[in-house]
Amino acid sequence: MSSSETSFRIVVLASGSGTNLQAILDRLHGVEGTAVVGVGSDKPDAFALERARSAGIGTGIFARDEYADRRARDAAMADWIESLGADLIALAGYMQLVDPEFVGRFRGRIVNVHPALLPSFPGLDAIGQAIEHGVRVTGVTVHFVDEGTDTGPVIAQQAVEVPANCGRAELEQAIHAVEHKIYPEAIGMIAAGRVRIAGENSRQVIVDQ
Repeated sequence: MSSSETSFRIVVLASGSGTNLQAILDRLHGVEGTAVVGVGSDKPDAFALERARSAGIGTGIFARDEYADRRARDAAMADWIESLGADLIALAGYMQLVDPEFVGRFRGRIVNVHPALLPSFPGLDAIGQAIEHGVRVTGVTVHFVDEGTDTGPVIAQQAVEVPANCGRAELEQAIHAVEHKIYPEAIGMIAAGRVRIAGENSRQVIVDQ
């Protein structure tokens, strides 16, 4: 797909293997004017970057130790994202907090996928938190990113049952399968113009059918 044929441009930020990036590429890249136009990472050796290169997508590396502080790194990353004309930024296993100024610069245009039914189990190791608490249902949430930790308005959620005596590996596999399904679906709805936040500073998200 040429740049002139692309009507909705996505930049993905990832720190690890990039399985959610791959799900986005498989289901959205080059479909109905939607394209991933860049993949950025804080890790030079992140396999997500290899996935991007294999798909012919440009990459950017923003290693923490290359900048004076997080604010400087995120400012450079924001400039790169703007240079690509991104309509949406998708965090896909990006293991760095983004600076509040970065959030403000792309207000309502940053999304994340979290392996729990927010507001339950925000932050790191949500799957471990669910196991520790002995819940019988957890899940996956796709949400807009705000200045808090996993506190932005919810776009989509799907529950995942936790069977008795379920091991971590089994639960992770079930969670990741749901992530790979609903994250591209939610991004696709945003690309189609079907998702909007209901008013300024609202936590309610309206999804048009």
